Formats: sequence, structure tokens, C-alpha cells
Amino acid sequence: MSSTDVPGRVDLLADGDGSITLRVSGAWTLAHFAAIEQQMQPARRTLGADFRLDLSALSALDTAGAGLLSLLLGPERLCAVIATLPDLVPERRALLGTVGGAVSDILAYTPPGSDGLGFVELLARLGRTSEAIWCQLRALLGFIGLVLETLARTMLHPRRWRITALVAQLEQTTLDALPIVALLSLMVGAVIAFLGATVLSTYGASVFTVDLVSFAFLREFGVLLAAILLAGRTASAFTAQLGAMKSHEEIDALRTIGLDPIEVLVLPRVLALILGLPMLTLISMLAGVLGGAIVCVTVIGIPPAMFLSLFHADTPLSYFWVGMSKAPVLAFLIGIIGCLEGFKVTGSAESVGERTTSSVVQAIFVVIMVDALAALFFMEMGW
Repeated sequence: MSSTDVPGRVDLLADGDGSITLRVSGAWTLAHFAAIEQQMQPARRTLGADFRLDLSALSALDTAGAGLLSLLLGPERLCAVIATLPDLVPERRALLGTVGGAVSDILAYTPPGSDGLGFVELLARLGRTSEAIWCQLRALLGFIGLVLETLARTMLHPRRWRITALVAQLEQTTLDALPIVALLSLMVGAVIAFLGATVLSTYGASVFTVDLVSFAFLREFGVLLAAILLAGRTASAFTAQLGAMKSHEEIDALRTIGLDPIEVLVLPRVLALILGLPMLTLISMLAGVLGGAIVCVTVIGIPPAMFLSLFHADTPLSYFWVGMSKAPVLAFLIGIIGCLEGFKVTGSAESVGERTTSSVVQAIFVVIMVDALAALFFMEMGW
């Protein structure tokens, strides 16, 4: 067996003058890490402050062995001791000094409190969150400006309009979403009518369920349900598509051949949403009113002709326009968020998943927030 195959040892030897010598021998390498660590524990507990280090019998040393010596002696004491060994080869002196410094930094590191309940930690988290929100808002506003600038520049050149891409995106975002939007709106309309009839029947006012359904779906729920479904279905698709293209360097290829990715990829998607969401909103309104009508006819006993008469008499046309006016704005924001998150993908599959999740969360949050602000504005204006 060669000297480099002998596991490292550490021995405490008493000299004739009463001093202690710490003799390190054998191979202090990764192959013998477990054996050395187990064998050095007794010496680590009994080692005093005054000793002499003997490395003359050390046959091999690597980073793992140097780390064990740092733990045995302590990083500071190791660096002080090796300075008193003139016969130590420069390579080992440098290795022990470097590893000792790294171990010292590791031992000196104090992790932040894990409870996160301290006032300072709370302020730090609040600051980081505020900064992240501000950066996200600034990026969103900048991207909106870039898209609007590209749209204005393209509108002046009809030959650069990408009608084929627009129609394809319109089919994917609108036509394919019609069944789920109609079905969900139908069920929500039926639920709202049933709940309204249950409460209003207590006061003998079940007939006003018609007004509840028309008010709810024409002003709010029609556009809100369609926008939330698009935020979950289409914004995630936009992010995944653009993220995959970026990870495959297809967007860089477009720039290389002189094409603008905003014009080629973003504008058809955003315009398709702006055109498609009002259509989906109309379908959602009709399906929701139909669901309410089914409940009114079957549960309350209102005849279909009476339902239509009450709906026509008590529902002003402004309800419809209030709901439809919000659709293009929400569609624009959904498309912008989905495309922006797609451009943020860094190249890995994990990044695609993170950005897809982020786009859905942001789009739904923005849809609900903008719809709530618009509802308050229209109510205050009396529209």
C-alpha cells in the first residue's frame, strides 16, 4: 500500500519538556474523509491552546482534508500555525490558507432570522416587495408604450399588416374559447338568478330577479367572466409561446433578419384579443341572461314572454355599453401582460413555467382591479 492510500491520522504526543505535539500523518483526502472525521473527534475535544503542529508525515492533502484540518484547529489558529512551519511546501501552505479563509467566512456567516417576525425583517420584506412591484409596473408601462408606438407606425403602412396572423390568433383566442365562456356564463347566470330568487322571495319580490340578472351580467359579470377566462387561457398561452420561442432563440433570429418581434409576434396577438373579447363578452351576456331566464321560468314561474317584457322595460341600453366599453381595455392589458412575461423568459423550462404562472396571476389581478375601478367610476357618474 502506498503512502497516499493510508488514511489520515491525528495523534497527540507529549514531548519531554511537557509540550504537546499534534502529529498529522497519512493521506488527508476526500477518499478517507469519513474515517478521518471520525478519528479526529477525540483529538478535537482534548486539544488545548498550546501545541506544536507536525505535518512532516502528511503524505497527501486536498481541499477536503484541508477543510478537516480547519475544523480541527479552527481557521484562525490554522492560519497562525502554518505561518510557523518553514518546511511546509508552498502549495500546501496556499491550500491551507485559502481553505481556512473560506471556512472562517462560512463559520462567521449569521443567517437571517427564520421566523421573519422581526420589525426590521418586516420592513425589509416590505421594501423588497414595493421595489419589485414598482419595477414590474415600470416594465409594463414601458412595454405598453412600445406596443402603441409600433402599432401607430404600422397603421400607416397597410402592406405591413399581418392579416393572416391576426385571423389565426383570432381563431385561437376567440372561436376556440366560445364553448367554455358560454357554458360558464350560463351556469353563473343560473346561480345568480337562483340566489336572487331565494332572497327576494322572502319579501315577495321574486319578479325583480329579472332586473338582478340583467344588471349583473350586462354591466359586470359578462365582461368579467370572459376576461378572467381569457386571462387564464390566453395570457398563459401567449407567455408559453413567446417563452419557448425565446428559449429556442427564434426571437433573436427574427431580429437578425431585420424583423421587429413586436410587430410580428405581439401586435397580432394583442389586436386579436381586442377584437375577440367584445365578441366573447356579448356571448357571455347572452348566455348569462339565458341561464337566468331558465331559472326564472322553471323555478319562479315567470313566463318567457313576461321575462322578455320585464327585461326590455327595466334594462336601459347604457348597461350594455358600460359592459362592452370595458372589454377592449381589459383585452389590451391581458395581451400586454401575456406577451411581456413571455419576453422575460431566460431560456430554461423552469423559467417558462414561472413566467406563465406570473402572467396568469398578474392578468387576473389587473382584470379584477380595473373592472372594480371602472364599476366605481360608472356608478359615480350615474351611467
